[in-house]
Amino acid sequence: MRTPIRTLVVDDYAPWRGFLRCTLGKHDGFEAVAECSDGPEAVQRARELQPDLILLDIGLPTLNGIDAARHIREVSPGSKILFVSQNRSPEIVEEGLSTGADGYVVKSDAARDLLPAIKAVFEGKRFISASVAGHFLMAAIMTATQYLLQGF
Repeated sequence: MRTPIRTLVVDDYAPWRGFLRCTLGKHDGFEAVAECSDGPEAVQRARELQPDLILLDIGLPTLNGIDAARHIREVSPGSKILFVSQNRSPEIVEEGLSTGADGYVVKSDAARDLLPAIKAVFEGKRFISASVAGHFLMAAIMTATQYLLQGF
């Protein structure tokens, strides 16, 4: 029997935390070790619990999820961080991933993307919901095109 993935759920909207906890609870291999509703508490709980996975919203009160992720990286470096946010801005997604987070799931895609995202990040891959990934694909194509046009 494998050890369950110990998960910290962080979102300021209680029904959404319940949805995430319920979704994970339907599948073997997950244990919700705690949930919290703001950034400072997320950092504290991450420090205390050293969870395997942190599902982290960006729009948190007091300390937003991006800043919380930066602090969490320092206090719980072994935790996988998966942003689960309604924000689709490519700049916000990019800033979130620049914290060292392992992936980004758009809330409206969570029913479809959450479990594949978790699987991907535990396989050492980065996951980005398809509804925002197109921006990053286009940026990569533009970079490759510029590189080729320079004669390299």
